[in-house]
Amino acid sequence: MERSAPLTEPAPAPSSLKWARLGLVAVVAIGLAVAYRFGLLNDLAKPLLFATSLLEMGTWGYVVFIVAYTVLQPFGVPGTVFIVAAPLIWPWQVAFVLSMIGTMSASVVGFSFARFVARDFVAARIPARFRKYDQALERSGFRTVFVLRLIFWMPQVLHSFLGVSKVPFWTHFWGSLFGYVLPIFFVSYLSTAVFDPSGELQPKGWRILVAMAVGSLLILAGLRYYEKRNATSAKGADPADSGH
Repeated sequence: MERSAPLTEPAPAPSSLKWARLGLVAVVAIGLAVAYRFGLLNDLAKPLLFATSLLEMGTWGYVVFIVAYTVLQPFGVPGTVFIVAAPLIWPWQVAFVLSMIGTMSASVVGFSFARFVARDFVAARIPARFRKYDQALERSGFRTVFVLRLIFWMPQVLHSFLGVSKVPFWTHFWGSLFGYVLPIFFVSYLSTAVFDPSGELQPKGWRILVAMAVGSLLILAGLRYYEKRNATSAKGADPADSGH
């Protein structure tokens, strides 16, 4: 009897893949043009100037923030620049929503670029420290993506690693979404206590950053404990050990 092939995401048809690649490149090019048009490429190096530029745009500032985040973060600009700046510009509730949208959009672009546009180029440059997660992604993709996003957030190399891995797109999407919620919520809520309006660290801000790091590690330790306990329970419930 033939073994059934493992379930994977269906590969796009060649024509669909071609259009997907062209569309992705077009989105990035248009986004870069918008960022250049509004001078954001220069303003990002000066948080206060960046904030002032977005405030002057009114409602359009939301759109420009998301577009700039989406196309710049996957290609070198740290995502923390955006999620730290947002609460210094808008109320933390607005900053949280905009940061979540921008972070997810940037993650999708980074993931898709690695998977559909430059897979071979990217795969050859993934650091060895991420390769140890390959098997974990095959065994439990959602949980692994969730933990990686919770701990590492949104570095470009993680977008690339997940893009060239075997994790399905929607598993990556939902795992990333839930993994981002807590850290981005806390940064949005506490950012004004950690950073001053110019983007500099407040005198006692480092304590909050340390507390956030410790909290992430405790969550990770809890997840690992839960996983080990489930593995032990599964072994104990193995029919082969039941004597029947």
